[in-house]
Amino acid sequence: MEKNNRSIRIECPKLLITRNESDLQWLIGSPFFPPLTIISTFRCIHSNSSGPDFPKESEEIRTLLLKGFDVIGALIVGKSDPEKTAARAVEAARTLKKLLTGTTKLENEETIGAVADPDTGDIRFFLSETESSTSFELVNPVSYGDNPEKFVWESGCLLLCQLPIKLPLCYPVNKPSDAESIFSRAIEAVIAKFKDPNVVYLVEASNRGSLDVVQPVILRGSELDFDAAVANIELLDEAAHNSEKKLLQCAHFCLKSKSTLQLFSAENADIIQISVLLNRSEKSPKCSAPAVEYFAAMDETRLLIVDFKLEVLCYAVQGILLMHAISKLIIPGLIDQLISMKKMNLPYLLTQHPELHPYHFCPPGIAHPVTVIYELNYGETEMKQVDARRSLHLRLGLPFDRPLLRIANSLDLSIKSHSSNRSTRKAGSSLLKDVHIGIPGSGVSGGNISLVQGSYEYYHYLQDGFDDSGWGCAYRSLQTIVSWFRLQHYSSVDVPSHREIQQSLVDIGDKDPAFIGSREWIGAIELSFVLDKLLGFSCKVINVRSGSELPEKCRELALHFETQGTPIMIGGGVLAYTLLGVDYNEATGECAFLMLDPHYTGSDDVKKIVNGGWCGWKKSVDSKGKSFFLQGKFYNLLLPQRPNRV
Repeated sequence: MEKNNRSIRIECPKLLITRNESDLQWLIGSPFFPPLTIISTFRCIHSNSSGPDFPKESEEIRTLLLKGFDVIGALIVGKSDPEKTAARAVEAARTLKKLLTGTTKLENEETIGAVADPDTGDIRFFLSETESSTSFELVNPVSYGDNPEKFVWESGCLLLCQLPIKLPLCYPVNKPSDAESIFSRAIEAVIAKFKDPNVVYLVEASNRGSLDVVQPVILRGSELDFDAAVANIELLDEAAHNSEKKLLQCAHFCLKSKSTLQLFSAENADIIQISVLLNRSEKSPKCSAPAVEYFAAMDETRLLIVDFKLEVLCYAVQGILLMHAISKLIIPGLIDQLISMKKMNLPYLLTQHPELHPYHFCPPGIAHPVTVIYELNYGETEMKQVDARRSLHLRLGLPFDRPLLRIANSLDLSIKSHSSNRSTRKAGSSLLKDVHIGIPGSGVSGGNISLVQGSYEYYHYLQDGFDDSGWGCAYRSLQTIVSWFRLQHYSSVDVPSHREIQQSLVDIGDKDPAFIGSREWIGAIELSFVLDKLLGFSCKVINVRSGSELPEKCRELALHFETQGTPIMIGGGVLAYTLLGVDYNEATGECAFLMLDPHYTGSDDVKKIVNGGWCGWKKSVDSKGKSFFLQGKFYNLLLPQRPNRV
């Protein structure tokens, strides 16, 4: 690539720098992408007046960043001399990368040094071509991709290796301090086994349909290539085929044709499963007859067994050879994860062992997964885990008011089958989910649409064989609201039945015991009591004297959807609805309300529901002059508040 053709390509949400932004960010790319392509950024969260704490930064990022992605530069926010600041950024990035890769010198690797103005947010990108280079080239132009997920996953796939290990250790009781060195030597022996010529790697597709079966492939340790650097690996054309197994590509295990409806994301990526087996049947020049050796213990000895549950996820493009994918991605990933778990185990080696488990997440705004190791002996609501998640949110630039990195939000990597038929049903549930997606427009000219954030389930009359027609609409709206909190993983409380809702109101003293089993209507105030009782969440209530006043609340409702994002219950007279959004033109006052109607009694057919107007935009007064909201009735609006937690 000629210098005058150099350009920075940013395939992540546009870099926006604010006054509260981290002073230093690590720029993430991949050897599988065109040079100078930035796919994401990680914040530097361990630093002091002398600069970043590189050992801490490298230790955390080594765990977090999938193999297949690299640190390719750094960005510093500041107003000092741009070229000197860029030099500091480049030096920091190279220092971090050396620790991540375990090398002392980076040969001919280009590194980006970016400088951001804290006042304007403008970013200038400089390039250092080699470690010995003293000059920095200002790179222009800078282009921003409009579909990072497609860029990453159109030709990318995931490699998954799950490996449980039981590691036995014998240490002298009178010298417990020796346990640490014995533990370290045992870990080193396991690491050496990963590259043993007799180790076998079984490769198979984990997301094929029954009509598209590909036979597993076995690669031996002796067939792998540990010498080639990832950046120098030659990628083959995905259409190329080779019958020799060591020259098979990852594409061999990926879907050959993808539907036009394919959603490009980590959740829908091809997954290649790799299992590690130790082959003891190979011929050996030494005697292979069964043998037992006896080593007499000089002191009283205690047996200690440490459990590891490795689960390594790597990113690769389909053109890479399997032998390179295993030797340069999977094995280094196993080694790094084992070392990370070793460090987490060391302080508790002779006491209660941590129950460590890796989880993989693809949070919003980041096109690739990240891996987090959680200690399961702590509950998710305990402060130690909350602080760990808060640190991760800070690292990834995620908001602090929603639980994006709880275990329930982790990627489901279980065996699955691709299908071109997109389902609107949540896995494991018979209820329709997110029925408003794809409905016709509101008809408001020049309006701004504010919608519910996240998923919900549609609850309506006569579901579950329960006849609540004529009185249960508020109960159904409450069930939809609770489903939203469950699907966003704010709560694990089951969606309550009508009887459980009534019981909770009796328990708090709002209703008499005779209320249980009745068909008495409830409203917004009762719903707020139930949400507080069952989930512990607060609500805001808006009162209007007449349905004709509801359009005056559109600005407030729009702010709710933009900041809280929860479904709203509207109750008036003897009717209750679930509000999912508003479309509001501030200049003209024209508005429409996206209503989900719980009074529907038919089958769970999306077309029937949308075509029948049971989920759709409603203007307060339609083109025929008919009012949707009753003018002679007061209305209460229940606005559930999103918990401020990670």
